[in-house]
Amino acid sequence: MLSPANVFRLLNELVFVLLGVLLVWIARTSRYSFNRRAPAWIGLGAFLVYWGLRAWWRGGRQASRGEAATAVRGASLALVGGMMLGIAWVPFRWTAPLLGAAGAALMLRGLVSAVLVARTP
Repeated sequence: MLSPANVFRLLNELVFVLLGVLLVWIARTSRYSFNRRAPAWIGLGAFLVYWGLRAWWRGGRQASRGEAATAVRGASLALVGGMMLGIAWVPFRWTAPLLGAAGAALMLRGLVSAVLVARTP
């Protein structure tokens, strides 16, 4: 039986899977319209890189499954933040593939972290 804290973590990872599916769907249908070079977009990308690297650094200290899940979460956030920053400076035709890759990274992060959290005693 999972503890309430682990159930909450699993639901949190489900949200990331759904966010990833949404990003992949938006990239696939090309239904996006946003200013790629807006300060808010660049700031969000930089914040995700910072937050991801910070979580990854903290998660790499111990070797338990819960800490491995933290490292996966941190690395994926840093990767998605880097892709968001990349979207701001690549040619427009690369926006959809980068957006889809960011969504795929979030989906993979959610699935891997959910498995690691579910296996945590």
